[in-house]
Amino acid sequence: MVDVRPFRAIKYTTKAGNPETLVTQPYDKIDSKMQKEYYAKSLYNYCRLILPIETDKYQIARQRIEQWLKDGVFERTSQHAFFVARQEYSIHGKKLSLTGLIAALQLYPYSENMVFPHEFTHSAPKTDRLNMLRTVQKDLEQVFLMYPDPDGQSTDFFKEVTKTVPCVSVTDPDGVEYTVWEVNDPIKIKFIQQVLSEKQMVINDGHHRYESALAYRDEMRAKGEGCADSAFNFHMCYMVPVQDKGLTILPTHRLLKEARITPEVMEECKRYFIVTDVDPTVEAIDSYLASHIDEHSFCVYDGKNAFGLTLKHEESVYQFVNTHTSKETKIFDVVILRDIVFKTILKTGELKIDENIIYVRWTKVAMEKIDQGEASVAFLVNPISAKAVLELALQHERLPEKSTDFYPKPLSGFLMMDIASSEKL
Repeated sequence: MVDVRPFRAIKYTTKAGNPETLVTQPYDKIDSKMQKEYYAKSLYNYCRLILPIETDKYQIARQRIEQWLKDGVFERTSQHAFFVARQEYSIHGKKLSLTGLIAALQLYPYSENMVFPHEFTHSAPKTDRLNMLRTVQKDLEQVFLMYPDPDGQSTDFFKEVTKTVPCVSVTDPDGVEYTVWEVNDPIKIKFIQQVLSEKQMVINDGHHRYESALAYRDEMRAKGEGCADSAFNFHMCYMVPVQDKGLTILPTHRLLKEARITPEVMEECKRYFIVTDVDPTVEAIDSYLASHIDEHSFCVYDGKNAFGLTLKHEESVYQFVNTHTSKETKIFDVVILRDIVFKTILKTGELKIDENIIYVRWTKVAMEKIDQGEASVAFLVNPISAKAVLELALQHERLPEKSTDFYPKPLSGFLMMDIASSEKL
């Protein structure tokens, strides 16, 4: 059974100033430009904790947390509590909202079939976050997960909570409105604990944070510290029902820095795909992708020309795909793109983030980066559905890195969880 518990959160006080000058995107979404902008917003901006500019960033983060607690910029909630968080946003002309629970979720190795990953991770970010955990002994950011809730019990619970007065509400620069409610009623806490205890959780975002927390937990246990109720056995998580219509996944377009679309490459593409000329505009490319969303299709743009690729429905093509991928993942566009186009046709070899490949959320931005010479060719893809990601993960399968882009990301800075060895849940 999945164990979720309330916790005494550390959060900003009014002394810190306007919350909109304090909260940030998750640390791995903050580039150097955003980092400087966050620093300029406030002396207490959360970026100064999760991604300090200073050289000794881990010690700086620890010192700031201690000082801000001492100065009353941060405070601990008086009671252990759950928190309900809602994100309201507009995308593609639609207004949507997503609501979930922020709680301390027990850390389970993937082998225990309680929490499931959906994509592979890299070692460097895990080392970075593990060093941060060791130094600050705080969960600074949430892990974002989803779970099946076909009968809507948790959704009904969230609806009731969100009728009450929230503890904070902010609107980020993208126009996403975030609202958080505190739940400390023992009856309500017990109810949602029971509902979630029967769920299996799939990580949407925060694989590196989750795996780093597992490593930290194991280190603490090896030292003989703590007990079953120690906070370091848990991680602060944001959990949402997969049935929530506000759970949006955006495409993650791939931009290669060194590839070239030569006549020979085009001929090789025609062995596996129906190739169609497409106007080299954002509108035409988005239209092509939308009209071929269930056909294993991509668009390619090299700065001058654009064309669409749709997988041929031929036995020889499917046999090729089957030999390169598992039964469960062969149907996913990003896997077909990787194995047929990148590995077989372009022979790219191993691709490293920022060195050989760039990942971009929006078609317009992807095309601009090609036009500006930041990369040589863009491969534009359709998004994966949240339901498909959940089903894949529950079958112990993983997608390639950066296959999903859940939007919007949970903001960082609303809450922090203490995981010092003395902290109990």
